[in-house]
Amino acid sequence: MGQNRLECVERHAFQDARADQQAAFIAFALEHGQVRVGSHVHGVYRASADGTALARLTTNAAVDSDPAWSPDGTRLAFESNRNGNFDIYVMNADGGAVQPLTTNPAEDSNPAWSPDGTHIAFESDRDGNHEIYVMNADGGDPVRLTTDPARDSDPTWSPDGARIAFASERDGNLEIYVMNADGSNPRRVTNNPGTDLVPDW
Repeated sequence: MGQNRLECVERHAFQDARADQQAAFIAFALEHGQVRVGSHVHGVYRASADGTALARLTTNAAVDSDPAWSPDGTRLAFESNRNGNFDIYVMNADGGAVQPLTTNPAEDSNPAWSPDGTHIAFESDRDGNHEIYVMNADGGDPVRLTTDPARDSDPTWSPDGARIAFASERDGNLEIYVMNADGSNPRRVTNNPGTDLVPDW
């Protein structure tokens, strides 16, 4: 393989791979296994669609994961525990200008940009259990969208921004649900004894 090309030395060495809107780059988080990029083995990375031009975007000892491209491809939201617990951060596509969007003592994770880039949906246990929230793209005005005692996770927006799909255990096992972007009218779209999670439109 060529220099600076992604070399996975273990199956499933990385997760959360997501292409930007132009499919020019793929961002991913190293979560287990190893990737040979000099001495770096952890963090959020970016590579071109053919696996070349591999670059590490975060360079600290914390767990940085679940990168999500902004619709215009200029920024990445991600989760990190660099300050002791998981919060949502945003950075430029080259890894610069890292800024926290949430600073809550609870766990905030799984960011998902709205199609127009003005909002970010995310998962948080700040009210005692895992629910879906939405905030402005600058971190302002967080609003809780789900209010079920079961865990709700993995939000993703519909292409028109009108709905959010998510996973939930509210009926006894993980199923996929869809709700309006304001949290109204949640409805189950899968119904089987298996585990359904991580929806994507």
